[in-house]
Amino acid sequence: MKKRWILQTKQGDFRAIGEKYGISPVAARCIVNRGVSTNEELEEYMNGTYDQLHSPWLFKDMEKAIDIIEARKGCTVAIASDFDCDGIFSAFILKKGFAVCGIKSRIYTPDRIAEGYGLNRRIVDEALADGAAFLITCDNGIAAKDEVRYAVDRGLSVIVTDHHEVQDGTPDADAVIDQKQEDCSYPFKGLCGAGVAFQLISALYERLGIPECRREELLAYAAIATVADVMELKGENRILVKEGLKRLKTTDNVGLKALIEVQKIDGRQIRAYDIGFIIGPCFNAAGRIDTVKKAFELLEETEYAKAVELAAALKEINDERKQMTEEAAKRAFHLIESGECALQQVQIVYLPDCHESLAGIVAGRVRERYHHPVIVFTPIGGGLIKGSGRSIEAYHMFERLMECGDLMIRFGGHRMAAGMTLKESDLPELERRLNEKSGLSPQDFIPLLNIDVPLPIGNISEKLIEDLEILEPFGNGNPKPVFAEQHFRLLHARKCGKNKNVLSLKVANRAGTVMKAVCFRDIDELERLICDEWGEGELRKLYAGKENRIDLGLAYYPSVDEYGGIRSLQIIITDFCRVKYPERQS
Repeated sequence: MKKRWILQTKQGDFRAIGEKYGISPVAARCIVNRGVSTNEELEEYMNGTYDQLHSPWLFKDMEKAIDIIEARKGCTVAIASDFDCDGIFSAFILKKGFAVCGIKSRIYTPDRIAEGYGLNRRIVDEALADGAAFLITCDNGIAAKDEVRYAVDRGLSVIVTDHHEVQDGTPDADAVIDQKQEDCSYPFKGLCGAGVAFQLISALYERLGIPECRREELLAYAAIATVADVMELKGENRILVKEGLKRLKTTDNVGLKALIEVQKIDGRQIRAYDIGFIIGPCFNAAGRIDTVKKAFELLEETEYAKAVELAAALKEINDERKQMTEEAAKRAFHLIESGECALQQVQIVYLPDCHESLAGIVAGRVRERYHHPVIVFTPIGGGLIKGSGRSIEAYHMFERLMECGDLMIRFGGHRMAAGMTLKESDLPELERRLNEKSGLSPQDFIPLLNIDVPLPIGNISEKLIEDLEILEPFGNGNPKPVFAEQHFRLLHARKCGKNKNVLSLKVANRAGTVMKAVCFRDIDELERLICDEWGEGELRKLYAGKENRIDLGLAYYPSVDEYGGIRSLQIIITDFCRVKYPERQS
């Protein structure tokens, strides 16, 4: 897809920052481009550790919640969780934390197909039947007013811990811990459900005098949930993930060790990418197309051989999920491109044969291809449909959907994603309202590519690459830096990889610097661009290693290629274009 290249122009004393922290001015500029500018922000970004997290006592109702837990220390706790990765690890943090404090607990999750998201009456009834004295939600509950009232009316004390947006007031629980409440003084609003659970256990440990080292044990779980829930890696989230990744490599959790081995990412540094695309999806897949119990079984397993079996089963479930997603995404693309479901400002896609748990992933795939806000709906019986939406930066999905609240049976979400249930008969009206009041312009549908520095490849060095690694973990809110240079000659190209889906090139800039370049995606689009601009003959010359007329601008990230003990510099191509100059950020 065509992108607008925007050159970042944030101002700062890059040389002074570089000298202070021992990094190059280029790396310093990348940091400033991520909105880090004050001395305090720079220090947190470069040297922040988990003991710099805000006090958990700043959460509204934290004191109340800890009082309730402490007063019922000898009782059984019902943990009402969710079935996605954030819900799984939120619940696991609470259960492990309670166990350290000598508190018995049991996790309850909804059936995704039969019951849908969040707390429900069946969970409340089972908790009561099992003798629970109080119930605590995690990664859900802020919108469960009726269900919380049902629990309270039956004598359960209820603590809600959540991170989702508050809709029309909070539930009538004994304590509500959610930083999105208007009168909550907790400064950082971006924690996921597991981050909130981590802070609740931190407060409980502090109250009961539990050693600080026990709190550190929970960091890896908070890190996995934060990345898997695609939270912005800024402020406290970046600290949680950075510190959690350190501990994940040496985790004593047998199940996580087994999954890391089964996925063949042991023996190397584990990065946020590994969580987002390898570890996290395995836990998500269990709750999507099988049973979330398998995820908890893996996390609680202590025998390594059994853990390896469970990890292999989760991998198999995720592989099946990937195949199902691919098929559903192809159906969605066909509907749009065949004209059966014309592309609109806010794209609504109805997939009657799609597994409802995959709707959000498919919505993300459609959003990625067309750069429009997308909601994918699937039927759930009884004349009802369930939708999962993914948005773009220019469109606040939660606010727009709130304006259609009268059509919703259930609804929740935030700026970039939302989930909802409504009558199938109301779908045309929802589609009409969302598109009439989208507030979007044609420019909003062109994705932006933010260029950090226009950097000639001759300036790349191993030292620069080491400096850029300090910016990790990369992800939402802290993207991997992007550099660009115009006027590349493409000297040779060949397709490689098992499916011939990787393009290995030799490129040269105008200064005569020759370097290897690798392109992992959009190879067909690159070939079309070359054919449209210079003709098929020039493309054939490129693959034959012959001189050609191709002249491209490349956006890239530098890396080191190591093969046969020999290290060499290379660039990973992020995007390409017919030679032009990036717009400057206004």
